Amino acid sequence: MALPGRTGRRPASALAPTPHDAELRTAARHVSRRRFLSVTAAAAALAFSSDLPARGAFAAPRLRAARITEDPFTLGVASGDPLPDSVLIWTRLAPAPFTPDGGLGQQQVEVAWEVALDESFGLVVRTGAALAHPEYAHSVRVDVRGLDPATTYHYRFRTGAWISPAGRTRTAPAAGDDVTRLRLAAVACQAYHDGYYTAHRHLAREDVDVVFHLGDYLYEYAVDSAGGARNYTDRVLPSVFDRETMTLADYRMRYALCKSDPDLRAAHAAHPFVVTWDDHETENNYAAEYDENGSDPALFLARRAAAYRAYWENQPLRAGQLPDGPDARLYRRLHWGTLAQFDVLDTRQYRSDQAYDDNPHVPGPESDDPARTLTGDAQERWLLDGWASSGALWNVMPQQVCFSQRRLDLGAEAKLSMDAWDGYRASRGRLVAGAKQAGVDNWLVLTGDVHVAYAFDVKDDFDDPASATLGTELTCTSVTSGRDGTQRPANWDTSMRANPHLRFYDGRRGYLRVELNRENARADFRTVPAVTTPGAAVSTAASFVTEAGAPGLTPV
Repeated sequence: MALPGRTGRRPASALAPTPHDAELRTAARHVSRRRFLSVTAAAAALAFSSDLPARGAFAAPRLRAARITEDPFTLGVASGDPLPDSVLIWTRLAPAPFTPDGGLGQQQVEVAWEVALDESFGLVVRTGAALAHPEYAHSVRVDVRGLDPATTYHYRFRTGAWISPAGRTRTAPAAGDDVTRLRLAAVACQAYHDGYYTAHRHLAREDVDVVFHLGDYLYEYAVDSAGGARNYTDRVLPSVFDRETMTLADYRMRYALCKSDPDLRAAHAAHPFVVTWDDHETENNYAAEYDENGSDPALFLARRAAAYRAYWENQPLRAGQLPDGPDARLYRRLHWGTLAQFDVLDTRQYRSDQAYDDNPHVPGPESDDPARTLTGDAQERWLLDGWASSGALWNVMPQQVCFSQRRLDLGAEAKLSMDAWDGYRASRGRLVAGAKQAGVDNWLVLTGDVHVAYAFDVKDDFDDPASATLGTELTCTSVTSGRDGTQRPANWDTSMRANPHLRFYDGRRGYLRVELNRENARADFRTVPAVTTPGAAVSTAASFVTEAGAPGLTPV
């Protein structure tokens, strides 16, 4: 989501050189318009390889783990993308997390791991060892296979004398299993400098099966020595954070800053996450190879490659999501028996540039060009084909920006956001038509980005309140972005009047909790009153139900 003063695209001639331009230009020599060249020179220049480090170019020496004298598990543990027989477990070694190499230099480190049925690790079912490679910022990911479906597991890592915190995870039910219930949560937008991750602390205590992170895991903006709105008095953050992230080292250290927060680490340790990015993991409101400042696309692709690489290194993602330069296949499909199919989207990497200079605008020929796309052709076909073959009761679409129409004023020709699906109405129309053709009766859209909680009825025709309701969209508000917020923002009355299909609007921080069963879906909007001071309590601001086979939100 664009912050005040950050909308629009300036011409490249208006940009002053930055200290990072030389580094980006060096990287950009290895970039074509759409991808890095897969040659040794490119891989050696920025350590962007397409596979695990090979012998020769990446034959880093092995560090004896016994020589690690400081805790290397400062960034915690995480798990993600649960399947019926496997789950991905993750950690990253960083005894000095706020330094470019994490404190381990350019040496490999061997890390043991174990998975157990009990939290005391008396019933260990899988063990092994993996190498933490310096080329991947000493991140460790293990795709633990041969597990039982619908089972809770506990996991941990060990290197030298150090043992990581334990994590809890869960496998998905078996394919074809007629599951009766699923509890999920959705979160997004956690600007470190806007407040404390109190929502994550409460999320860690929720009884949910899986958490969807819908983007803006970090923000690229500078963070001052006091941590912005956190206003630290007991610590001073290093000056490396007091600048915008541009390089691979910048992004790696910014993830370390976010993961230094104990509440975020607690949420990851408590639940498996399914993650997808939005814009700020790279740069505000970027679109494909275009940044908001009108930079040379080759330069921006070099920056995007660094951002994508750091994202993969710091998230519980499988090898299939490993970037190839500035390209990464992040959209993917997961299942929860026959109860739910999850089609996780990427609405940044493939989109057409925003219309009308990315300023709020009434719909017009530029925004309504049928050639425009938010997903790209391949992802759109993948989604529509997935709906056509779905056997799930609930078809859930976790994604980033508002799908439903959102009129921003009461005029006959109201302005719309050009960064959301409203700026890509032909693209949205193709999905609506595809959902209808596929007979998707129980369509649930999960959204982040906007820093507020919304509940929408997804209409066949948003300009006709009497048209059929096709599904439900729920936005999860932000963890911190926008600071404390308020229950009724200044535009609350206008938004509710201008959008009859908008059933709920709250401007506080928090997260979304959803229970799916065979009869209905229940959504609870969980909010905290403040994030600029730690320790706020959580409460449920509103709850809604949508019945299976009868789309439309009913308050409860």
